[in-house]
Amino acid sequence: MKKKIVIVGAGPAGLFSAYKLSENNNFDITLLDRGRDVDSRKCPLERTGVCDNCNPCNVLYGTGGSGCLSDGILNLRPDIGGDLEELTGKADKAIKLVSVVDSIFLDHGAPEKLFIGETEMIEDLQRKAEASGIKFIQIPQRHIGSDYTPVVINSMKKYLEKKRVKFVLLADVNKIEKQKQGFTTNYTQKNTLHKIDSDYVILAPGRAGSSFLMSQIKELGIKTQNQPIDIGVRVEVSKVVMKPVIEVNRDPKFHIYSKTYDDFVRTFCTNHEGYVMKEQYDGYVGVNGHSMRDIKSHNSNFAFLSRVTLTSPVEDTTSYGISIAKIATVLGGGKPIIQRFGDLRRGRRSTTERISRSNIKPTLLSATPGDIAMALPYRIVTNLIESLERLDNVIPGVGSDSTLLYAPEIKFYGIKVKVDSSMETNLSNLFVAGDGVGLSRDIVNSAATGILAAEGIINKEIKS
Repeated sequence: MKKKIVIVGAGPAGLFSAYKLSENNNFDITLLDRGRDVDSRKCPLERTGVCDNCNPCNVLYGTGGSGCLSDGILNLRPDIGGDLEELTGKADKAIKLVSVVDSIFLDHGAPEKLFIGETEMIEDLQRKAEASGIKFIQIPQRHIGSDYTPVVINSMKKYLEKKRVKFVLLADVNKIEKQKQGFTTNYTQKNTLHKIDSDYVILAPGRAGSSFLMSQIKELGIKTQNQPIDIGVRVEVSKVVMKPVIEVNRDPKFHIYSKTYDDFVRTFCTNHEGYVMKEQYDGYVGVNGHSMRDIKSHNSNFAFLSRVTLTSPVEDTTSYGISIAKIATVLGGGKPIIQRFGDLRRGRRSTTERISRSNIKPTLLSATPGDIAMALPYRIVTNLIESLERLDNVIPGVGSDSTLLYAPEIKFYGIKVKVDSSMETNLSNLFVAGDGVGLSRDIVNSAATGILAAEGIINKEIKS
C-alpha cells in the first residue's frame, strides 16, 4: 500500500514538496488548492499589459501561488527571503537547496540569464548607501517575468501529473482532522463537501491562507511563535529613476532604520518597467506589483515596508495588520488608496486633479486618491516618509513630490509554526512549509522549505 500524502496549497512550497515526493513511487500524492489552473492566455496582464481589475493571482491562478505568478524573481541566496541555514543547521545544505530550486526552475523554462552586477558598480552603490546610513544587499537573481511564470508553472504541473501527482483545484480546504492513524482533510469544491484521508499532511497555505492556518493552529494544538509583520506602501516612479540601480541588481534590496523611531524599513519586490496591481482578500484589498519580459510600462515600482513587532499583552500581529488593511479598504471605497508623496509629506490628501498633475502616470487605474495617513498608523507613516527621503540620496528621484504611493501593502509573517529541521510540527506526521507558516519570505526559500518537508516524510518512512 502506498502512503497517502495531502499537500494543502499549490504555491512554491507545495509544488516543490510534490516535486521531491514524486521521485518516490511509494507515495500517493494529492495537492489541493482553492485556485484554478494557470492559463496565461486568459491573464489580463498578457492581454492588455495592465493588471487593473482582476482577482488576485493567488486565488484566480492557484497553481504557483501569488509568488510564482507575480514578478517571478528568484533570489539565489539562502539568507534572503528566509534563513535556510538556521532551519537546516548546515550552511552547505542551505546553499545546495538554493541550487536545487534554481535548477528545477531552469529545467522548466526559467531564463538562463543571471543578474549579478559588475563589481565596480556594486561597490559604488554600496558606498552611496553607506553614506546615507543605508545597507545595500547584493543578490544573484534570475527574473522570470509575470508573463512567463504561468508557462514555467504549467510545465511543472504537467511534469508532476505525469509522475501521478493528483491536482484538485477550486478546492477550499476548511478543516484538518487528526485521526488515530493519519488525518482527514475536509474541503469544499463547487459547493460540495469532500473528505480525503491521508497518512501525512503538508500545510503550505501561503499568505492568503493565514486565516485558515490560524483556525487549524487552534483546533489541532500546533505550537507557534509570534513574529513581526511588514506594513507599508508600494512606491511608483519613472523607470529612468530606477534604471541606475536596476543595472546593478534586478531587484535591489535596501535596509534602513528610521530616524525618529529607529524602526526597520526595507525595499522589496522591485518591478522595473512594471505595473502596480490590486489584490483582493477576504474583507479587504491590498497592492502588489508585476513586471514582464515582453510588456513594458514607463514606470517602476517597489514595496516599501516598515517592520511591526508587538509585545505583551497583545502579540497578534496578523490581526493587527488585517485591521489596518480593512480601514484602508473602507477609506478607498473597496479600492487601494493612491497618494502623491508630496501630498503625504504636507499632510493633505491627494485628489484626482492632483494625481493628474503628477509627472508619474499611475499604472493601477483602480485606486482611490486619498490620504494614506488616515489608514496607516502615525509611527509607520513617519518611518516611511523619513526612510524614503533618505533613500532619495541613493536613488535620486524616489523622494520627489510626484512619486506615487499605493496602500496598503502588508506582508504577513505574524505566526511562525515551530518545526524541527525536517519541517515537522509538534503533531506527528503534520509538516508545514512556505511563507504562510512563517518559514520563508520569497519564492526560493519557500520552495526550499517544501523540499525539506518532503525529505522529512521520506526519511521518516525509511526509518519506519
